Amino acid sequence: MNINPRLIRSLLFRLTLSLFILSIFWVLVYKWLPPPATLHMFSRRAEAGRENEANKYIKYRFVSLEEVSPNMPLAVIAAEDQLFLQHNGFDFEAIQGAFKRNLKSKRIAGGSTISQQVAKNVFLWHGRSYVRKAVEAYFTMLIEVIWGKKRILEVYLNIAETGNQVFGVEAASRLYLHKPAASLTQQEAALIASVLPNPIIYKINHPSEGVLRKRRRVLKGMRQLGGIQHVKDITGKP
Repeated sequence: MNINPRLIRSLLFRLTLSLFILSIFWVLVYKWLPPPATLHMFSRRAEAGRENEANKYIKYRFVSLEEVSPNMPLAVIAAEDQLFLQHNGFDFEAIQGAFKRNLKSKRIAGGSTISQQVAKNVFLWHGRSYVRKAVEAYFTMLIEVIWGKKRILEVYLNIAETGNQVFGVEAASRLYLHKPAASLTQQEAALIASVLPNPIIYKINHPSEGVLRKRRRVLKGMRQLGGIQHVKDITGKP
């Protein structure tokens, strides 16, 4: 059977073009509409089912950035990505630093920006492979161009896992602190941001000494960034 190379090239071109158009459309939809769920949410729900956990349901409530205290975006920037407002989606110094640390330690350190985390959590699966990282970089560039910083931060605050099967700062604030995210104080926002590296181990409602130390560092970072004035152009709140 003879295979026509021209036909194969044509099919590959059409497939690539279709995937490109689909990815643009997907990103455009989520620029205006909240993601109904993410692959990570489905994965966490499936894990709970396999392990027969008493609570098998995901807690997720999407709110606009205007419905969140400005202390919260400031806290996550201080904790996760202090150059968020300056970079174009990638912090190459942090990536290089994480790479060097990973060469010396079995414990994997991340160098992902908030933008990269959003690209991974909204559009992709969790895992460590060069293919996934390449696709993550592609979606990171797309959301930086199409969404902009405000939308990226808004989505991050809603889809980041903040507790066991709890997603977003609104769900966490109501569940653990018994108040809406709009009312979060500096201390409370810093506490939520302090569990983000691993919200399954670290608890908002039962913070360990390590979490409390991290909160002190986050509060210090919030002050060094200049307080809520640092995010006023994004939140619209002085």
